[in-house]
Amino acid sequence: MPPDRPPIPPYPSLEPLEERVLVTAAQMRAIEEGVFQAGMPVAALMEKAGTLLAQRIMELCPRTTHGKIGILAGPGHNGGDAWVVARELHLRGYQVSVWAPSPRPKPLTADHQRYGLSLGISRLEDWDFEDDRPREQDAWVDGLLGFGLEQPPRDPLDSAIQWLNRQRRQSPRLPVISLDLPSGLHTDNGQTLGVAVESSHTLCLGLWKRGLWQDRALATVGQAQRLSLGLPESQIRAVLGENPPWQLLTVAYLGNLLPLPIPPDTHKYRRGRLLLVAGSRTYRGAAVLAALGARASGVGLLSVAVPQGLQAQVSAAVPEALVIPCPETPQGAIAAFPPHLDPQAFDTVALGPGLTLEPAFLVEVMQDLGVPQVWDADGLTLLAQSGAFPLSNPTAPRVLTPHPGEFRRLFPDWATADLTPGEKAQGAAQASGAIVVLKGACTAIAHPQGAVWIQGDSTPALARGGSGDVLTGLMGGLMAMAQAQGRDPATQVALAVGWHARAGLYGADRRSPLGVDAHHLSQCLIPALQGMLQP
Repeated sequence: MPPDRPPIPPYPSLEPLEERVLVTAAQMRAIEEGVFQAGMPVAALMEKAGTLLAQRIMELCPRTTHGKIGILAGPGHNGGDAWVVARELHLRGYQVSVWAPSPRPKPLTADHQRYGLSLGISRLEDWDFEDDRPREQDAWVDGLLGFGLEQPPRDPLDSAIQWLNRQRRQSPRLPVISLDLPSGLHTDNGQTLGVAVESSHTLCLGLWKRGLWQDRALATVGQAQRLSLGLPESQIRAVLGENPPWQLLTVAYLGNLLPLPIPPDTHKYRRGRLLLVAGSRTYRGAAVLAALGARASGVGLLSVAVPQGLQAQVSAAVPEALVIPCPETPQGAIAAFPPHLDPQAFDTVALGPGLTLEPAFLVEVMQDLGVPQVWDADGLTLLAQSGAFPLSNPTAPRVLTPHPGEFRRLFPDWATADLTPGEKAQGAAQASGAIVVLKGACTAIAHPQGAVWIQGDSTPALARGGSGDVLTGLMGGLMAMAQAQGRDPATQVALAVGWHARAGLYGADRRSPLGVDAHHLSQCLIPALQGMLQP
């Protein structure tokens, strides 16, 4: 990206910046250094962090049920935080034991260690890591290694981590709480460096670290919670820029994007016109699922172009939609648009679910279409095979919503293992001029200007066929409404992803992760919206 074009997040927000920015280890280090240079004593920040951690640990592990706590304290400031936690728990009646193997901890950590031992906190010594018998501790706290780790943990830390992981596998309900991030996890990309603590909970300090919100890190991180250190927004912006490019989509933030309230004098044309192009004889349900997602968006007018053989089925499922029968191939795919169908007359076109690879004409039809577009599923494969990608003349937002396999076909140069999904999507968006939604457990949304948004709060219940079809319809409907109302339709991409994830969580909470099929997911969209609207 040229240096004179800084990343511009496309969404407004009233939420504090620290709630949602994602930082690398170098960025976090620079922010802390700026705070220290401004006069905040390192010892004061450690005291604040340790006290907040102890308070949250006491909430997770009440003394009546988890009165014996084991703590692993490393030589650095992460270990210093652990010693503050040990002291606070000890003073509140917990039986605390600390394993601190380093003979030469950092000076501040050594001070807290010395004071903790003077209070009578016991120290674990002569630990046999080959002995996998359960110990007497009711919970464990991991304070071995903080952010910025670049090399695998060395002995004896790696042996302790492996021992702790075996304990947790033997007793899955055993709380293992990591301070800031699990020891052994790479701060920036979420990679396990040799071995990492398999945490039940991770209490992130200050600002979210990028590595916590990577698909490959989720099983290691467990339940993640951020504890605010009150870092000044001016210092965050001084390091990350006025418009920080990497951010997390929070529920409160998504609420700012909702197209509400609806103006009292509105009418259906001002609520948007969406053309959905979907379905085939082979994939009959895809058009229905996408239409149900569009219905939940609140779009004013929904038109669904399908092979003529599917007209009755889609009309019965979504009676308010205008179903446009299209000539079909012998295999039951859309062969062409009927003469009266003009995609240019719509506020947004969404296409792809269940099309098969026969309607190759769609790539040419959409090539110079000056309205927002959402491409998904078979539409993405048609793009990849057409030789006409990327689409030219992006006078309106173009959104591509690939899963990893589709991404590899579209962007082989960016589908490399050494990049995180966010980095892949960022590079692909800048190369293509399209908004790229790289779907996964932590879906990444990247804009051509460089902004990257991560949807971290999700559920494996969404990993089922048809879930993406619902998202396509929902996204298309929201973008059509924004376009009709003179708002930026690009802002609605994040809302669709976040709303879709909340619907999955809503359904999983009530029907278990096994019970959220795509049709039920579409029925969860409105109840999930009601939950997002609650203060």
